[in-house]
Amino acid sequence: MNPPFFSVIVCSINPWNFAQVSTHFERLLCEVPHEIIGIHDARSLCEGYNRGLQRARGDIVILSHDDVIFFDPAFAQKISERMQTWDILGFAGASRMVYPIWFAALDHLHGAVSHWSPKVTQFFSLSIYGAKEWPVVGGIEVLDGLCMIARHEVASAVGFDSETFDGWHLYDMDFSFAAHLAGHKIGVCCDIPYVHASTSLKGAEHSFGSENYQKYAGRFIQKYRQRREMLPSFNEQARGIQGYASDHTRLKRLWTEDIFRRATVTIARREKEKQP
Repeated sequence: MNPPFFSVIVCSINPWNFAQVSTHFERLLCEVPHEIIGIHDARSLCEGYNRGLQRARGDIVILSHDDVIFFDPAFAQKISERMQTWDILGFAGASRMVYPIWFAALDHLHGAVSHWSPKVTQFFSLSIYGAKEWPVVGGIEVLDGLCMIARHEVASAVGFDSETFDGWHLYDMDFSFAAHLAGHKIGVCCDIPYVHASTSLKGAEHSFGSENYQKYAGRFIQKYRQRREMLPSFNEQARGIQGYASDHTRLKRLWTEDIFRRATVTIARREKEKQP
């Protein structure tokens, strides 16, 4: 069987970041046919991704931020095999959408998120949310949009709601939740180490308690008001099990099935202890 064709779609206004992520995906996908599509003047992430999907020729589309790095040489092989049975894959998400922030309920979270920024720390931070299944957790309703992978026909059919979400927030939760409601099979990959070199959460404008974010959260709740009972407010980020690594080699040593399984058990115990 011929390998699938990959289309990587990246919305980026930073030439350096785009050059770096393009080189990174060229290496990750060097053994499969692929293309890199850059959208450099997006009016919103929804608008940019819709435009990228129209240009994409691939069987599989990778919708990625411009500051994500994967540390798995088998990335292309794993994704190629998994997209034969999955419609959409991500790397962190929730099996229940309780509020328009994907990590609002710790006991429903899956996967992990690793951050790094030389402006903040020299270490990689790692938040493990658990893996009730390995290597892919199913039954996912919403995904973190740092990198979402979909079969092209599914992504095009679901699309991105650029009228409702005309900024930079909630494009990912809207896309994944709409796909879930349409019956598509969504999973979280837990065995592919990566780092998201993002500092966006540091700015007040982009914080989850900001007026700007709350505007789009209100739109999300209004759009899905008849679909799901949602918590009316959000207090703090669910942090999962925290770890730190000084380099990517040490980070990969933490990214194992055994550690994820242990984290899953620990989180479940902590959540049970909170119950009255």
